[in-house]
Formats: sequence, C-alpha cells, structure tokens
Amino acid sequence: MSPPSFATAHAGLQRMGSGSSTCGTTNSLIKVCRDHKGGINWLSLSPDGCHLLTASEDCTARLWRTSDHQCCKLLQGHSSYITFCHLENEAAFTCSADHTVRKWEVSTGQCLAVYTGHTSIVNRILVVRNLLFSGSYDRTARCWDVDSGRPLQEFQGHRNCILVLTHFSSSDILEESDLDSKEKKEFLVTGSTDCTVKIWEAFSGCCYKTLRGHLGAILCIVLDTPNRELFSGSTDYTIRRWNMVTGDQLKVFRDHQGSVICLEMVGHHLYSGSVDRTAKCWLSDTGECARTYKSHKHSISTLKYHDGILFTGSGDACARAFNTRSGALQQVFQGHTFIINCIQIYNSVLYTASHDGTLRVWDIKGICSHSKHQKKSSVRSRHSRKGSMPHIFHNKVGCSLEASEDCEPAELM
Repeated sequence: MSPPSFATAHAGLQRMGSGSSTCGTTNSLIKVCRDHKGGINWLSLSPDGCHLLTASEDCTARLWRTSDHQCCKLLQGHSSYITFCHLENEAAFTCSADHTVRKWEVSTGQCLAVYTGHTSIVNRILVVRNLLFSGSYDRTARCWDVDSGRPLQEFQGHRNCILVLTHFSSSDILEESDLDSKEKKEFLVTGSTDCTVKIWEAFSGCCYKTLRGHLGAILCIVLDTPNRELFSGSTDYTIRRWNMVTGDQLKVFRDHQGSVICLEMVGHHLYSGSVDRTAKCWLSDTGECARTYKSHKHSISTLKYHDGILFTGSGDACARAFNTRSGALQQVFQGHTFIINCIQIYNSVLYTASHDGTLRVWDIKGICSHSKHQKKSSVRSRHSRKGSMPHIFHNKVGCSLEASEDCEPAELM
C-alpha cells in the first residue's frame, strides 16, 4: 500500500470541520462545486485567468471555467490519487501517487503524455518554459522535455522524500554585465524531509549548494531573486534566510511555535502560516516579526496576498481575510467541512479547495474595495499629522501589532 500524500497526511491531523468552529457566517458565497468524489489536494489558475484546475483524491482532475464556474473537462487516467497540479493556458499537468506525471490538452481534456521514471509518489511538479520538473517520495527530482517527454536529468542526493520545488535562472540573480560573459543556466531548488535544501544545476544534474541548518523537514520555500536570497520553512518551527549564491545562512526567524507550512513573499515582507494557528508578517531583511494574525482555530494550511489583503485557509475549515496594514480581520468564509488545502484569487473572486471534496466560490469585491479605501484614508491621515507620533492602528481584531507603521507591508505594484 502506498504511503499517503503529504496533503492527505496533513489533513488527517486536522479533521475539525465547520461544526467544531466558532467562526461567523458570511453571505459572499457564489457557488459550491461538488463534482469531485474525493478531497481536493490542489488548485491551479491558468496565467490568462480563464480556467482553474483541481487535483483530487478521486484520481481525477477537473478543469473549470472562471467565467461561469462550471466544470468543462474531466481529466481521467491516473490510477491513484492526484497530489498536485499545474495549469498553463493550453496545457494542464498533474502528478500522482501512481508514480507518474501527465500532460493534458486544455481544449479537449485528452492526455497528451505520460512521464514515467519515478518509483514512488510524485509529490510536486513545476513547469518552466519547456522544462518539467518533479519531486518524489523516492528521494529524487527529475527533469523532462515538456514537448517530447524525453527525460533530461535525474537529481540524486537527498536522503529522504522531496516535498517542495522551485526554480530560478542565472539571469535572475546576476547583473547584466556578468551575464555578457557567462552562459545562462537554469537551477532547481528542492526541499526535503532530510532537513536540507539543495540547489541543482538543471542540465548537468550537479548539486550546486546544499543548505544545512534546519532541524526538521522542509515544508515550503520562497525565493527573493532580486536580493539573491531564499527563505525556507520547516517542521523545526523556524524560517531561515539563505544567500542563494554562497549558500550561507543569513538569519533564523524563530517566533512561530509550530511547523511552518506556507510562505509568500510580497515586496520586502514575508508572510508565513503555521501549525501554531497563526500567520505572521516579517521584515525580510531583519527577521523582525511585524504582525501576527491570530483568529484561526487550527493550523494554517495555505495563504495568499492580494490587493492589500492576506487570505488564509485553515484546518478549522474556514478561510479568512485580514487587512495587512491594520491587521483587522475583514471576513471569515465558512462552509467547508474539512481542511482548506489551497486558495486562488481572480477577478475579485476567491476560490477555496478543500479536503471535503468541494470547490467554493466567493465574492470578495467588497473586501478589496474596503482595503483600498482604508489605504487612501491612512495616507490622508498621515499627511494631516506631520510631526506627530507614528499612528498605531486601534482595530486589532485577529491581530497583534508588533511594529510601528514604518513596518507596514508594501503594496504590490
């Protein structure tokens, strides 16, 4: 019998459901999509925003139109549960506990290619131009040519399963003057339950750097390529900042009291979600915790920043929206009966995918417009009080303020 996916095992620890939650109700629900017959492990949005892709425990993936939230294609072929998915405009990709990765045509729903070679659960995939990367419980990562399906490289060196993948190019971290004399290279970054992060040269398969320092499994990685830095979150309760070029550990962020499950980088701020039932905002350069968002009843499984709002999904089966500047809890989205595994946002609509097997669609126009109004009011207030003490927001619902206004999360351009 195959071991469970990370999402499945994680969900099993968080079977709380809305019946155990004290969250308030919300009237912003647009639709509940119940087509899947098993839990949804991941949700991907196409670059053009036209489609969503869900990956399920029922061994299928489904394509959904964002225009009317209808399921338009059923992707069948995997012989075991689907752990993760990735959606491009014309092609969809899924990976499964059946040890394979599949490519699908969006317009027809037909399987175009099956990528084989792994000997255990394929846990993550990453598509970069014509390269397909995968990470597996078999302790390896692999690289294929997307179009031909030809295997290009196998990355061997981790002592335990690979849970997370990300990618960067030498052009992302080198100055233009340096690039003139150097060949452009592609790099794969892997995080493993062996407590290490490895950086690989994609085409040679050589391990460029091994980042050691964590005392627990690596659950999430995010890159800050303009500053040549990498952040990793772990079951050792810490986030660590690394120099991507030298491999040096630069800072340890220690305020969480549980495993760090998810990370997102926004400007000079880093957002994290943890088993300790909090999300945090950090100053990425100093490691100072600027704010802690606290109203969750269980672990935070996923988070996403959008238009001044931090959206979180939790093991208490609720999604939440926090104003990142004031820290105020703007709204609670209740209705799921199991852990929310993934969230996506498009065109003022929030999509939440849960292990209860449903995809829920929520209207967030009011939240986003309220956030913009608060931002403008805050700017006017600052200009009207020149020479006064820095303003500290008084509305602290669901949040503890741990820094002055100078530490406010920056807006995305």
